[in-house]
Amino acid sequence: MSRRAWLLLVVLALGIGVLVVALAPSTDARDAEGMSLWQAAVLGTVEGLTEYLPVSSTGHLLVTQRLMGIGRAGGEAKAAADAFAICIQLGAILAVLALYFGRVRSMVLGLVGRDAAGSRLLRNVLVAFLPAAVIGLLFSDAIKEHLFGPWPVVLAWAVGGAAILVVSWRREGREMAGLDLAHMTLRMAFVIGVVQCVAMWPGVSRSLVTIVGGVLAGLSLAAAVEFSFLLGLLTLSAATLHDGMRHGSTMMDAYSPPALVVGLCFAFVSALLAVHWMVAYLQRHGLAIFGWYRLAMAVVVATLLLTGVLV
Repeated sequence: MSRRAWLLLVVLALGIGVLVVALAPSTDARDAEGMSLWQAAVLGTVEGLTEYLPVSSTGHLLVTQRLMGIGRAGGEAKAAADAFAICIQLGAILAVLALYFGRVRSMVLGLVGRDAAGSRLLRNVLVAFLPAAVIGLLFSDAIKEHLFGPWPVVLAWAVGGAAILVVSWRREGREMAGLDLAHMTLRMAFVIGVVQCVAMWPGVSRSLVTIVGGVLAGLSLAAAVEFSFLLGLLTLSAATLHDGMRHGSTMMDAYSPPALVVGLCFAFVSALLAVHWMVAYLQRHGLAIFGWYRLAMAVVVATLLLTGVLV
């Protein structure tokens, strides 16, 4: 995608979001949980910035919602808040779709037998998607009941941060060689898919485990990052559709349509910026900065919990 097209998309999406905030009523009778449009903008920004970085968007959204008092009442209020957090992923999905339109087009052509490379890539994405699809359908309710809380997120942030630093230190000074996507095997795709299941624990980060899993399976860092983004298109789309169908009516009863539009627009813009920055950063540096960030977040949020600031 050209720089001009990239900037046009940013301006257009941001303009729509700001316009909705400016024109929509300041309060809405259906916003029983009190989510303002500015809170929706904050949640959208957090979602977009963190979805494709190895820092866990779910963990950041859970903590941000708690700090703003959204979904704290439990029951349907929490179900609506969780559904909102998942549905605004669509903004981040569209951002990666725009940035990697060439790859997606290749896979679509491969589906109808007109692009051999795209067909192989699509096959690998589908193989990597299957383990998470099965586990998600079987255990999604249990995962939400037991793991969607601040302390599980803190633990996942800490363990994930330490894991990134260990991998970074072990690879320091070594040649970052590996296969590109054209030479990726079904076995490598399946390994990444199995590892992706670990990211159902909030705070682990789907991007983290798929990128690290891809590197350990034999991909180059650049190929692992790109495959993580492409796999995310399918995985996140399925999760958004699943939760939208199950809890969409609950979410729309609690929050107004303008709030959803604002969340989507800000998620789109911030995801565009985050992915563009991450790809450029990883071309010159490694993943270590994300490990330190995760450890810092674990310490900060644990302190807020222990002092009663975050409940």
